[in-house]
Amino acid sequence: MAALKITKVNWQSKLNKAAHHTSDYSSTEAILRRGQPFNISLNIKTTAQSWDNFTFIASTGPSPAESQQTKAIFSLSEESASGWSAAQEPSESGCFNFTILSPANAVIGRYKLKLQILSGNKVSSKVLGHFVLLFNPWCPDDDVYMANEKERQEYVLNDSGIIFQGLEKDIQQEAWNYGQFEEDILDISLAILDRSLNHQEDPAVDVSNRNNPVYVSRVISAMVNSNDEKGVVEGKWNGKYRSGTNPLHWSGSVTILRKWYRGRYRPVRYGQCWVFAGVTCTVLRCLGIPTRVITNFNSAHDSNINLSIDKYIDISGKTLHLSEDSVWNFHVWNESWFTRRDLGSFYDGWQVLDATPQEKSKGIYQCGPASTRAIKEGDVNLDYDSPFVFAAVNADCVTWIRHSKKRKERIYSNTRKIGKFISTKAVGTNSRVDVTANYKYPEGSSKERQVYKKALKLLGVSRTGKKPKITRPRRRFSRVQPAQPPSISGKLILDASPVIGQDILLTLSLRNLISDFKTIKVKLKASAILYTRRPKAEILQLYRSTKLGSKEAKKILFKISYSQYKNSLMDDRKILVTAVCQIKKGASLLVEKDIVLQDPFLTIKVLGPTVVHKAVNVEVTFTNPLSDEVTDCVLRAEGSGLLKEQLRINVARMAPMETSTVQFEIIPYRSGTRQLQVDLVCIHFSDIKGFVTLDVAPAQ
Repeated sequence: MAALKITKVNWQSKLNKAAHHTSDYSSTEAILRRGQPFNISLNIKTTAQSWDNFTFIASTGPSPAESQQTKAIFSLSEESASGWSAAQEPSESGCFNFTILSPANAVIGRYKLKLQILSGNKVSSKVLGHFVLLFNPWCPDDDVYMANEKERQEYVLNDSGIIFQGLEKDIQQEAWNYGQFEEDILDISLAILDRSLNHQEDPAVDVSNRNNPVYVSRVISAMVNSNDEKGVVEGKWNGKYRSGTNPLHWSGSVTILRKWYRGRYRPVRYGQCWVFAGVTCTVLRCLGIPTRVITNFNSAHDSNINLSIDKYIDISGKTLHLSEDSVWNFHVWNESWFTRRDLGSFYDGWQVLDATPQEKSKGIYQCGPASTRAIKEGDVNLDYDSPFVFAAVNADCVTWIRHSKKRKERIYSNTRKIGKFISTKAVGTNSRVDVTANYKYPEGSSKERQVYKKALKLLGVSRTGKKPKITRPRRRFSRVQPAQPPSISGKLILDASPVIGQDILLTLSLRNLISDFKTIKVKLKASAILYTRRPKAEILQLYRSTKLGSKEAKKILFKISYSQYKNSLMDDRKILVTAVCQIKKGASLLVEKDIVLQDPFLTIKVLGPTVVHKAVNVEVTFTNPLSDEVTDCVLRAEGSGLLKEQLRINVARMAPMETSTVQFEIIPYRSGTRQLQVDLVCIHFSDIKGFVTLDVAPAQ
């Protein structure tokens, strides 16, 4: 037998990590990207006469096999059928340097590397160690290749970001800590793949499919929610979160992923759309797939994919749950960048993924990847889940007043309200970029109408609104024409930007559009709502009657006092105000206003230069916005490269309107641009959040 003794294995960690853009991972393990050579040095003692008898074996998964592309056997200077190859570099006596190249379509995951020597008919082998292989956006032959370096820095290497929320007319920034390079996150991301239903059903086939970003991203969209397997996050939308964490309290993915992993894969309670999207972004960036977070304002949830969202209210303006359809103030999903070999090169580029569990796809709560090009062109017959995404940005929204079980009245509706200001964070800055044009042609244009009709046809919908082989009744599918417009106009106006803890002053402005005298009955209602516009609690109900002469305009003033809304907005700050204006023998008018109460300012000051491994103090100043004393508040801080675990500081008591200052210490451990998030959590009001961007200098 050929004697093989390896006295030292050097994975050239610093050299390989720099070349493979993996230096930020908090791991001593070799982390490499496919389609790119890496170096390894071996101190070898052997009696073998020729290097031609040396063979490397790379394997991954529970049942490695060459036929599944999960095992590769390759010799020096000879590329194997698998695409793996090895070459000897200039070496010194007893120390041999090798370069190993994986193919650009290799399976991603954790590999074992073995060296084997053949002498005559005798074989000896030695395990050299393990490495993790990731997707490679820097490799032109990889399906996730992204040509622009600034975009790669943003969508692969940036470990913090901004998620846009709020309303189409009041878009707000929320900072999010992705933290894909933090300790354990890579192991957790690989564990998510291993916990999937696909892996449980057939581990060998599942692992062999992990060379394909279409497959991997779809599995992640299913696994980030907990609906079908022990996925990462459990969703909840009813406003009752005592058995877990209010979704509004999360500021990043790291705490969530670690809690799932350390809790033996018990789903973390609770999440809503931005939480699912934030966690998905972390996992996909960690695995090397360029990914970003997208916010769609006035987002349609079309449960039966008929491209029509019918909303029902009663004569007082109360929402009636007669349909599973809804329009959310905003919805957050992801886009990942890769080619679509299954669809054709026209559909390459950004692909929509949505981990929020809304509707099942092939029996599982998963969504995507759906090509944004397919959505824009109305190609709703293409994989995966393009009809659902198309409806989210294109459906009609029609409101009905239900006067009785037998009588309903279609309100004059704006059928262009869905899919507004589709937003993502800019490359290199925290600015908002509008990507609506990636999803659809301009509203009302001939091209937009053409695409809409194409989608209806591909969905098998006739102009009568009937769909073949559907047993339950469906609403009309074709684009609804506006009802007869009412003879009055109206608008709800905020007198000032509302701040939590203060009264809200509103004006209903009405105008008679014709010369006839009008008597108008106004039924005004204010409700605390979730961002899905689902009511949580009624705050106020008023009835008014007013007369309008020919072309006359009038204003009705009203107030929502803090005492009226305080118990309904303790964990959120959204209010929906509706005014149903009824005219005798005329069309009714519905006027709506979404209100998001503003947080008081929270200021963050870093008291000195930020340098790696050098302690620096941070000062946070915040104010109790209420005229009541508050107790048991907690200040939380987190930030990748700044704090290895989330920091929690108890704030025992704050007097009414009191301003408090808290100091804490951070010791940065990674240089570059870093984001520190701070969040004041209190049971008496919704979170007060802030963030600051820091430039951390390397250790001196």
